[in-house]
Amino acid sequence: MDAPHDEVDRIVEDWRRERPDLDFSPLEVLSRVGRLAKHLDRARRTAFTRSELEASEFDVLAALRRAGEPFAASPKYLLQQTLVSSGTMTNRIDRLVGRGLVERRTDPHDGRGILVVMTPAGLTRVDAAITRLVDAEAELLGALSPADRRRLSALLRTLSLDFDELAP
Repeated sequence: MDAPHDEVDRIVEDWRRERPDLDFSPLEVLSRVGRLAKHLDRARRTAFTRSELEASEFDVLAALRRAGEPFAASPKYLLQQTLVSSGTMTNRIDRLVGRGLVERRTDPHDGRGILVVMTPAGLTRVDAAITRLVDAEAELLGALSPADRRRLSALLRTLSLDFDELAP
C-alpha cells in the first residue's frame, strides 16, 4: 500500500518531472517544516488571543514564569531570554505594566537596579496561555507516536544546533 501523499509530494513530483537534474530532497523536508510552521503560528496566535495576550507579551511573561518564584527578573535577563533589543524590551515591559501584568520594583540586592515582577494577573494569563499552547501543539503532533515525537525532536535538535550557534 502506498503512503498517503500531501501537497509537498505533488509539488516535488512536478519539479522532478520538469527538472530531473536537481535533487529535491531538501524541498521535501523543509517545505513540510515551513507548512507546519504556519499551522504552529496559527495555533500559537489562537492560544495567546484566547488568553488575551500578544505573542510578545507571552514571551516576557513566559520568561518570568520559567524563572520560578517570585517570578521576577532583571530587564537584562529578559533581554537574554527573548533576544530583542533593549528598546523593544522597554516597550514590552511598559505595555505589560500598563495592563497590570507586571510591575517594576527596585532590586533589593542592588538599589540602582530594577526587577520586573509578574503580578497575579500576569501569572493567571501566562499559565492559561501555556496550557492552551501545549494542548494545541499536542494536537498538531497527534499523528505521531511518543517514540516518533522523540525521534523527530532529536533530528530537529541536530539540525538546529548549527543555527543556534550562529544566533546573535
